[in-house]
Amino acid sequence: MNHIVALTQYNAKGNVKESIELSKAFSNLKPSDKVFIKPNIVFWARVPFPKWGVITTSTVLLEAVELLKDYGVNDITIGEGIVTLKPNDRETANHAFEYLGYSTLANRYGVKVINIFDRPFEKVALDNDIDISLNTDPLHSDFLINLPVLKTHAQTVVSLGLKNLKGLVNIASRKKFHNPDENKNLHYMISRLYTLLPKGATIIDGIFTLERGPSFDGKPRKSNIIIASEDTLSADFVGAKVLGHDPATIAYLEMAAKNEGRNVDLSDIEIRGQSIDALASFHEYTFPYSEDGTLPKKLQKMGVQGLSYPKYDSTMCTYCAALNGAVLTAITFAWQGKPWHDVEVLTGKKMQPTPGKKFTVLLGQCMVNLHKNNTSIHAIPVKGCPPDPKETVKALHQAGIEVNPLIFEHLDIAPTYYMERYKNKPEFDENFYQIDE
Repeated sequence: MNHIVALTQYNAKGNVKESIELSKAFSNLKPSDKVFIKPNIVFWARVPFPKWGVITTSTVLLEAVELLKDYGVNDITIGEGIVTLKPNDRETANHAFEYLGYSTLANRYGVKVINIFDRPFEKVALDNDIDISLNTDPLHSDFLINLPVLKTHAQTVVSLGLKNLKGLVNIASRKKFHNPDENKNLHYMISRLYTLLPKGATIIDGIFTLERGPSFDGKPRKSNIIIASEDTLSADFVGAKVLGHDPATIAYLEMAAKNEGRNVDLSDIEIRGQSIDALASFHEYTFPYSEDGTLPKKLQKMGVQGLSYPKYDSTMCTYCAALNGAVLTAITFAWQGKPWHDVEVLTGKKMQPTPGKKFTVLLGQCMVNLHKNNTSIHAIPVKGCPPDPKETVKALHQAGIEVNPLIFEHLDIAPTYYMERYKNKPEFDENFYQIDE
């Protein structure tokens, strides 16, 4: 039996409904169903910042909710778990829900809006060895609507339906996803997560797509694409192809296909609407590094010497990833043309130090724990999960890299500086992320 995927273009209100109906994604929906909607709010700041291709548009969410109401559904919950630099920060999530118009949906349609970190979690077996904790609201819903963004991802090549569901697990489980096990790694975990949750519909929001995602430092495009299916894996196969990537080269998609006894060549998928060739456009996913992977290409072109900053791997979780960008930015501004003193900065959970380095900065508690007994290196540990920004500055200063502390003191407003890129570019319209009251 073929799986149906609708691949359509977005030009005006009503196009999302057309895509859902073309794909028959709501064919198993009943008016009595308890429906949970999972958008993608990978990041939020309480200052203006680029949302295009990063966050699910409120435009797509609104149409999905209105169609649910047309189907007679009254029990609707929208939920997300936004990771913030301060683990107990609830104000940022509340600001996101308010800005994106979720409160308007609550008032207009009686939709419930939840921060999953304020709700219970339930331990679920991912396999015989691994347990994770899932938010109970989607876990015990009848119909799950998955609203990811059509984007690439620096660690997983693409971030679509399967990857979006990682936002429904608690913080401890998210860290567990980024483990150093070569077999049961991030891809393995993602490939199994979706099977633990109720079936429903996946609607991939490609009004804006993103190159080198998943966050605001990527490069968005106005692509006007909607992908819909009642089968998440099929939607992801098509989404990957639209982004210019073969699903066979994406580890977690290949694993999921193998688990289900499916091919990754789309031979069992019926595509309705536009053809993949008509809408596909290659989106780069990785940030460029030197050939030996020891320095970002930007720093290499600047002529930076005396520093090794190995390329991130899949074991670096969201907390360290958020700080990692600030560290690289600070190092860029700190370079004055004079070689540093043979410094190495290690991240994630499995990087090994290079013998003979004068200083080895261990960024994050995982690196600190891994090498705490290593007497062959001159370690400068930056403890904490997430790592303390002030301690990060001290460590870099100790290693002879005089980064500006102000960069780390204002991490909460740093994203707004990226808005400069979008001046006088009307295609990047903020209104897609708002709902009129």
